Amino acid sequence: MQPLTIAGLANAADVGVETVRYYQRRGLLQTPERPETGSSGGGVRRYGEEDVRRLRFIRSAQAAVFTLEEIGELLALDATDDRGRARQIAMARVKVLDTKIAELKAARDALSRLAEECGSGAAGPCPILTAFDGEHCSEEHDSGGIAPSP
Repeated sequence: MQPLTIAGLANAADVGVETVRYYQRRGLLQTPERPETGSSGGGVRRYGEEDVRRLRFIRSAQAAVFTLEEIGELLALDATDDRGRARQIAMARVKVLDTKIAELKAARDALSRLAEECGSGAAGPCPILTAFDGEHCSEEHDSGGIAPSP
């Protein structure tokens, strides 16, 4: 594999150049030294296959909803092969996801009830529209997770 410019690295991992720079600022990716302008590199930083692998790992871990802090720790653990800690991080993320899933299911159920109420043909304003208006929310809608918090 030929050394890549930052644009080549970004393209290889299907991200933007600013994403690469952001990960560098966060310490998730190394920023290579800039070669002397008289050298064959022409003063342009070059990235290798390991950088592509690391960037793809970051993107995959984000898709698995790890935070950037957790990703940084996982990357550090890669060098130590601390499987126990990696498992702890993953299990903590599973708990967070389980909580989020429960919240989303409650919101879905509340919205489904509102949609049924809206289609009932009863007189008055549409329950879906009033559920999002803090002044007209009923206790049932507030507890359903649909209405905004005060």
